[in-house]
Amino acid sequence: MPLYRDFSDDNATILVWKYDESEELDIHELLEPENAEKVKDYHPKKLLEVLMVRKLLKGLKPHSKILYKEREPFLSPKDAEISITHSFPFAAIAISKNKIGIDIEKFNPKILRVIDKFTYEHERGFIPEDKADTFYTIIWSVKESMYKIHHSKYWSLKKNYEVKPFELKHLHKISCRVYDNQFSDEFKARVEFFDDYCFTIVEE
Repeated sequence: MPLYRDFSDDNATILVWKYDESEELDIHELLEPENAEKVKDYHPKKLLEVLMVRKLLKGLKPHSKILYKEREPFLSPKDAEISITHSFPFAAIAISKNKIGIDIEKFNPKILRVIDKFTYEHERGFIPEDKADTFYTIIWSVKESMYKIHHSKYWSLKKNYEVKPFELKHLHKISCRVYDNQFSDEFKARVEFFDDYCFTIVEE
């Protein structure tokens, strides 16, 4: 299977695949029986994304499954940490010895309509007006990646996730954190661009 990008590092294998119609994705071969009910009403493109992730996993850990606990994916047997993301025609997987979160987002000016949902006004002072959609897409993606490490349905991307000011020329060590009244967990996010997409990696 031809890979589109390989962003692996010393701690994690991080692979991105772009859908190719010539690639056969057999649902009976790739999908775990435990997930059959979960995907039965999926749109065909979303189902393809799910199968692409399984195909990537099969090349890395052929005897492992991706199962879910409260919508959060985990490996079975649980001998490594996993994160997955997809936005057709792309799908990606990360397998690491430590907790990891990855996210892929297509750049789209429509994100400017929803910035109040995931940022406060005081967080926006460093963002240039002519590149606003790029910056907000990165911020959204970084927060989504952190959410996959600190998963909780009670936490808000706006209230509990922060991305510190950054520049587009320095995208490999963006300071960010997950926090509440009791704790603050600091991270460095790594952001990559390809095609018209933003790909974000946050590692514990």
